[in-house]
Amino acid sequence: MRCFHVDAEGFFELDDVPDTLPDTGFLWTSIDREVLVKDHARVQAALQRWTGATLVDLHVSDLVNPQLPSRFDDTSWYELVIVRGLGASAGNEETGAPAVQTHALGMAVFDRVLLTVHPSEAVVREHFVQRLSRQPEGPDLRGAARRPTSPADLMLRMLNHVVDGYLELRRELSRQLGLLQAELLDPGRRFHDWPRLLQARDTLQLLEDLCEDQQAAVQEWLDALTEWPQAPDPGQRREDELLRVRTRDVLEHIERVLSHVQRLERSVENAVQMHFSALGQRTNDIMRTLTVLTAVFLPLNLITGFFGMNFEALPLVHAADGIWIVVALMVLSFVGGIAYFWRKRYLDSVRR
Repeated sequence: MRCFHVDAEGFFELDDVPDTLPDTGFLWTSIDREVLVKDHARVQAALQRWTGATLVDLHVSDLVNPQLPSRFDDTSWYELVIVRGLGASAGNEETGAPAVQTHALGMAVFDRVLLTVHPSEAVVREHFVQRLSRQPEGPDLRGAARRPTSPADLMLRMLNHVVDGYLELRRELSRQLGLLQAELLDPGRRFHDWPRLLQARDTLQLLEDLCEDQQAAVQEWLDALTEWPQAPDPGQRREDELLRVRTRDVLEHIERVLSHVQRLERSVENAVQMHFSALGQRTNDIMRTLTVLTAVFLPLNLITGFFGMNFEALPLVHAADGIWIVVALMVLSFVGGIAYFWRKRYLDSVRR
């Protein structure tokens, strides 16, 4: 359980869990999921001292559940946001496709306290600890250089960081699927990487489900923001409006990932259909060529079968030049059949 004091002047990690809230800024408390399972009573006691309220038991169960999908819920004391972030993924050794691993990141947003529940690796926490520690101090900073002004602001920055991870992943997926499509549509080779293609499709479906859950959670958070009572202070009203702007920006990022994943799914489906259409066309060309050749050689078989009958009175059997007449007849039949089918454009695939 790590506690950080965040305000406009600086970012400090506290040595121990404080008894009271600091006079300025807010308190960011980060805890591992396994620690919350074993020591949730201590966390509840600290929240009671700081905010006068504790987490609902159902929300505690949600925070310690590593398989929970993205969701949003709110109470009179805090808002609960759970999103699924990307974990370390080395890809599949057999197929070479990126293997998506996700973990649940839980955040309880109080007025002056942000409680975040991380997996054991806590990648998001370490990223923001390093980022906030490196930022220059001062109240006059603007934009991305400005420190978070509220627990909700820091929560949205974490959520935006999680979504940016999906934006990075879509580039790798686009590259992998581009290679698969090129192999699918290559007429000079047979495609055998069906397990790799199926895993890529499963990855896209998983990302689509994750993005839809994230989109629903962020949309509910945005709806909750619009229902907040208007603050009497102009500065606070501006901060509330900035929260809504940042929330809409995060929502737009999620929609970009979702739309891109859906486009990739349609592209893969179209590539598979084009692959089988090309196979069907190739089979039709082969069958047409074999049919033409069969039709061309059919008169030759008829001629050889006719003169191969065991009769004495067959024409040209006893003539000295009979063999040459028959050969000439067979050549004329062959050339005539080829010319006929060529004129009917039945041998276009052969010409190509």
